[in-house]
Amino acid sequence: MTNIAQQLDELREKIIADPEVILEDQELMNALVTANERQMGSNIVDMRGIAMERLEARLDRLEETHRSVIAAAYENLAGTNQVHRAILRMLDPNQFEDFLRDLDGDVADTLNVDCVRLVLETVQDETDASVKKLGDVLHVAKPGFIDEYLTTARNTDNRQVTLRQVTPDTDDLYGEASDWIHSEAALRLDFGEGRLPGMLLMGSEDPHHFKPNQGTDLLAFFAGVFERSMRRWLS
Repeated sequence: MTNIAQQLDELREKIIADPEVILEDQELMNALVTANERQMGSNIVDMRGIAMERLEARLDRLEETHRSVIAAAYENLAGTNQVHRAILRMLDPNQFEDFLRDLDGDVADTLNVDCVRLVLETVQDETDASVKKLGDVLHVAKPGFIDEYLTTARNTDNRQVTLRQVTPDTDDLYGEASDWIHSEAALRLDFGEGRLPGMLLMGSEDPHHFKPNQGTDLLAFFAGVFERSMRRWLS
């Protein structure tokens, strides 16, 4: 009994000397408040206790919001760095063939997508030898194809970046990858006055990688850089 009394006296002295130890411990404070309510009885309304519970609930919500904001900021920063690295890699090649090869290679890997395709509207025949040698990344299409691809029976407006979950109807664009592409980002490209438009497609096997409710600012920036790079090649 003497030891217990001595321990209690030591604990009391520590609490008096540094009361913040208890005040900052949420579980301990809850236990003390609960014990106090039991002593008061069930027929007494503790307005202070009710206010404390509401403040604690509000604090929990604020902390959850804070964590969500921090997580979103880190995710946005990671996405920005990812796009910047892809742009730097895209600007490296000195030959158009290497530029196209990198799109579906290092650039696609950096952007964490499974497939990249460049569509150019032109009157040139896709069977032309000069087009064929550029590989599977480049596809030429008749004028008006891009608007038809983006808007026909899909209820989408004429936006620069279109994100959607999709299963390709044909293998005209994605080739063999059509069997496993389930979402895509379609970037409409403007190559300047007097030139037909283009479109950059990014396909993913993950159906949730691109969804209509996602932000498009970074992809719009990527599209702007890509347009300017393509104008250099086209000239």
